[in-house]
Amino acid sequence: MPPDRPSPEPSCGRPTAEDAPAERYEVRVRGRLGSRWAAWFDGMTLIDAGDGTTVMRGALVDQAALHGLLEKLRDLGITLLSLTRLGPDAPPERPALPPDQTGPTPPGATP
Repeated sequence: MPPDRPSPEPSCGRPTAEDAPAERYEVRVRGRLGSRWAAWFDGMTLIDAGDGTTVMRGALVDQAALHGLLEKLRDLGITLLSLTRLGPDAPPERPALPPDQTGPTPPGATP
């Protein structure tokens, strides 16, 4: 009797997405995004860099999640300045702005 579901293909010794830990990234964008935007960006920590830019830091489970984050930035008209994969010894995140100082809303976005 055939199984109801096909068995997963063997990984041939290669790590699979389920085996790999989430990668941590730092994304710098133009403008100030308040902490209320974190939910829009997969729970990334938003940090006001103090120079008119926002740094987003956090873990993304795979390349598809990274591309999804970049697509959201594009769709909201937010300018990407840099993208860096962080090592395990990267400094911890710190909060962006107090809740009452959320910064401007990017063009075309509704928080």
